[in-house]
Amino acid sequence: MTKEQKMASLETSKTIEDMPLACSNETAAVEFFERQMWHGKPRCPHCQSTVVYQMTDAATGERSKRFLWRCRSCHKQFTVRVGTVLEESRIPLRHWAYAFWRAATSKKGVAALEIKRQCQISYKSALFLMHRIRFAMTPTTGTSPKLAGIVECDETYVGGKPRPGTGYHKPGRGTSKTPVFGMVERGGSIQRRVVANVSGQNLKAVIRACVDKSATIMTDEWSSYRGLGKEFAGGHHVVNHGRKQYVDGNAYTNTAESSFAILKRGIMGIYHSVSKEHLHRYVGEFDFRWNARGMNDGERTVLAVQGAQGKRLPYRTITQ
Repeated sequence: MTKEQKMASLETSKTIEDMPLACSNETAAVEFFERQMWHGKPRCPHCQSTVVYQMTDAATGERSKRFLWRCRSCHKQFTVRVGTVLEESRIPLRHWAYAFWRAATSKKGVAALEIKRQCQISYKSALFLMHRIRFAMTPTTGTSPKLAGIVECDETYVGGKPRPGTGYHKPGRGTSKTPVFGMVERGGSIQRRVVANVSGQNLKAVIRACVDKSATIMTDEWSSYRGLGKEFAGGHHVVNHGRKQYVDGNAYTNTAESSFAILKRGIMGIYHSVSKEHLHRYVGEFDFRWNARGMNDGERTVLAVQGAQGKRLPYRTITQ
């Protein structure tokens, strides 16, 4: 094991050890977020200067109750919240630490009602907190590397209203459900998008944006995928699900379907109902955990916390 690997292992162990205290003590929570976001080098979010200092209470000499810092360059005050999804939130950071931990380590997610009960905050605050964490988990558009190698493409359908008088949903395409399109690199990452419909124009546009031209595309027989073989070096291979064909040599979409199974179990078993307006946030959360599945719980939590930097999610965006 190299020196860097040993340091990373020690940091991960320390994260797991620190979490119980960070979830229950505000000072420990503040120090945890400062450590993960600044890596021991505090920086002013206003001017990016590193010439900063902790503000202290004149009477006691201890840190200020608001855990403030001041920049010597621009003379502005700031905390670890500024410039992150935590900014302008009055929820204590110990609750943020607990929610980040649960969201990163629960395979099928954690409900806002559970965060409400365990942190003793309002449901509205818990829901807003969880949406911000999902935003932190979702990479900025255009920053994810393109998928390569063998890429499986498939779509699934979420939500919708049941058939009148039956209580059951019509399965598959042509329903009132919202389509989610997924692309999975075998042995690698996943990228999914909530789409308006599963037309060839929509699906091919997403594939072109997310998949490298050197890739090999695997799909089912849906007509919207026709013509992809001309655009990708590895060609386009099809399995015909309508004829009960699920594997044809190396051609199959089982990995993509497995990823959708986890998404569906989370939505049905944990969240129960997800609105079309916010579905993309939940999809981003599940993609984050899939892409970080090789990490342990401590590493995954740190990755989620670090993803909170440089992002803002106004309250009105969530309540619209």
